[in-house]
Amino acid sequence: MTPAEEKLLIERCKQGDQAAFDKLIRAYERRVYNLAYRLSGNYDEANDISVDAFLRVFQAIRLFRGDANFSTWLFRIVTNVYLDRRKRMKNRQHLSLEEYIELEENSVARQVEDPSPGPQATIEQTERWEKLQEAINALPDYQRAMIVLYHTEGLSYEEIAQVMSLNIGTVKSRLNRARLLLREKLEPIKELFGS
Repeated sequence: MTPAEEKLLIERCKQGDQAAFDKLIRAYERRVYNLAYRLSGNYDEANDISVDAFLRVFQAIRLFRGDANFSTWLFRIVTNVYLDRRKRMKNRQHLSLEEYIELEENSVARQVEDPSPGPQATIEQTERWEKLQEAINALPDYQRAMIVLYHTEGLSYEEIAQVMSLNIGTVKSRLNRARLLLREKLEPIKELFGS
């Protein structure tokens, strides 16, 4: 979609055109879901974040002024939905999916099918990806968001500053701290990454 087509769609959305909003969602749904997944590390939560983000976009599209790119505005909403959900979830208790089911004579680990499409990768690549995800997921929420927005989504410092409502200097310093903490978390398994 060209910037002109996107701008026209946004204007139609502001006027209440449902078909235009559906087309806008289809254009961004994969990127929104991928960002939500990389932030949350969970397929179901990523789906919930995506739905909540698009609901917020629907409710606020009339307020979009066009000062920033639509994608930057959208990523800001997705990031805020993720951070809001994390704050709420910290106050809740969670049941582990690895919880044991007690039977009369013994116990069996609960099995949950992973519905995600898995890439045809070697065991080593899978392990490397999992260890990297674990390390990223162990970062504080704001640092995780910085890492994902910069390294995964490819946003510039300026775009991250807009998404996170920070100045560029703060983005650079926080991203640097996030990288240092990530490097520290990966240090014990650096041979897995070839360094």
